[in-house]
Amino acid sequence: MTGIPEDRPIRTAIVGYGLSGSVFHAPLIAADPRYALDLVATSDPGRQAAARQLQGAEVVADGGAVLERAAHLDLVVLATPPATHFPLAKAALEAGLDVVVDKPFAVTSAEGRELVDLARSLGRVLTVFQNRRWDGDFLTVRKLLAAEALGPVTRFESRFERWQPVISKAWKATATAVDGGGTLFDLGSHLIDQALVLFGPARVVHAELLARRSDERVDDDAFLVLRHRSGVTSHLSMNMLCAQQGPRFRILGSVGGFTKHGVDPQEPYIAAGGSPLDAGYGVEAPEWAGLLGRDGHLAALPTERGAYPEFYRLLADRLAGGGTASTAPLPVDPEDAVETLKIIEAARELAGSAG
Repeated sequence: MTGIPEDRPIRTAIVGYGLSGSVFHAPLIAADPRYALDLVATSDPGRQAAARQLQGAEVVADGGAVLERAAHLDLVVLATPPATHFPLAKAALEAGLDVVVDKPFAVTSAEGRELVDLARSLGRVLTVFQNRRWDGDFLTVRKLLAAEALGPVTRFESRFERWQPVISKAWKATATAVDGGGTLFDLGSHLIDQALVLFGPARVVHAELLARRSDERVDDDAFLVLRHRSGVTSHLSMNMLCAQQGPRFRILGSVGGFTKHGVDPQEPYIAAGGSPLDAGYGVEAPEWAGLLGRDGHLAALPTERGAYPEFYRLLADRLAGGGTASTAPLPVDPEDAVETLKIIEAARELAGSAG
C-alpha cells in the first residue's frame, strides 16, 4: 500500500467514547497535527453530546455507520468492549482501513492470530493500544535496565492495585471471561505486556484468579508468576479491591534494587481537562520518585516524563512511510498482543486446574 499523502492528515474515526475514547484516544489524536478526527461513534446520548464538542468531528451511532464512510477514512480506532474487538477489527480491515485496537486485543489468541494474518494478507496496518509502554515509571525502568544499573535481574514485581468496591461500567458488571471481563484481561494485559517487553518470552508457572466483590462474575484479584527464558521471574499482581496499594514496581538484581510507588499521572491529568500539549503533561511530582538501592544506600531516581503521544507519533510515521511497506516500526506489534493473550489463556487454565 502507499503512504498517506503529505498534503492531508490521517483521516481517523474512533468507535466508542467511554474512558478510553474520551481520555486517551481523542486527546492524543487532537494533539497531533498529522491526524484529523473526522468521526466518533457512540450510541450513548450523553457521550454523543460530549463528542460533539470535538472540533471537526461528526458523531454517528455505531461502527456500522463508520464502515459506511470507509472510503473517506484512513484509520479506525476501536475503543469498545473486548468482545467487539474481533468482529469490528475484521470488518474494518476488510473495508480497507488501518486499525488500532484497544487492549485486550481480542478475547482469544486464536482471534488475535486471525486478525494479524488478515491484516498481513490485505496489506493493512494493525496495532494495539498498549499505552502503558509509555508510562513514565515504565520508561524509567527501561532506562535503568538499559544502563545495567541493577546487574542481572532476578525478580521483577509489578502491580496495578485499585480500590473500586463497586464495578464502574455496566458491561463489566455482566461480562464473563468469554466476553473479555475480569481484571486479568483488563489490568493484566498491561502487566503481562510490560513484563514480556522487558524480559522476553515466558511461561506461567503459578496463577491465582479470585472474585472478591459480591457482583464480580470473573476475577478482580489476580496473581501470576511468569518464568522468562532469560532467567527472570516476574510476579504480577492486579486487584480491584485493594485498600492499601503496594509498590508499582520492585525489581531485584545482582548488585541493586529499585522500588517505585504511585501510578503514572497522564490519565488523571487528561481526565481533569489537561492537554498532552501542556508543559506539565506527563511530569510526575518529585516526591513520587523511585528509590534505587545499591551497596546499602538508597537514592531517589526521578521519574521519566510520561509519553503517551509517542504511540500516535510512531503510528503516523508508519502510515506516512507507506504502511506495511514502511521501515518505520509499529508502536506495538500485534504479535506481542497475541503472546499476551496466550499468557492469559495459560493462566486461566492453570488456575482452573489448581482450583
